[in-house]
Amino acid sequence: MYTNETVPSEMLEAIKMKRELMITCANKKGFTSEETIKYSQELDVLINEYHKVSSQSPEPKEEIRFAFNQMVMIWPKVFV
Repeated sequence: MYTNETVPSEMLEAIKMKRELMITCANKKGFTSEETIKYSQELDVLINEYHKVSSQSPEPKEEIRFAFNQMVMIWPKVFV
């Protein structure tokens, strides 16, 4: 899906959008609905692709670390 020319910030934006879709779906249809699971799997693929591309980058950027920290912090709020 992504190539070496893909900008990591574009990938992060796609990850954020997919995560929002998944969270919205989980809140409406439940965490075990087929649609929520589909979004979760798609998010996993995006994150794995991002890691592949970013591991080829010479150094991780602060913006990227901040974005992933935000993603980690939102999940406890969703499960409440």
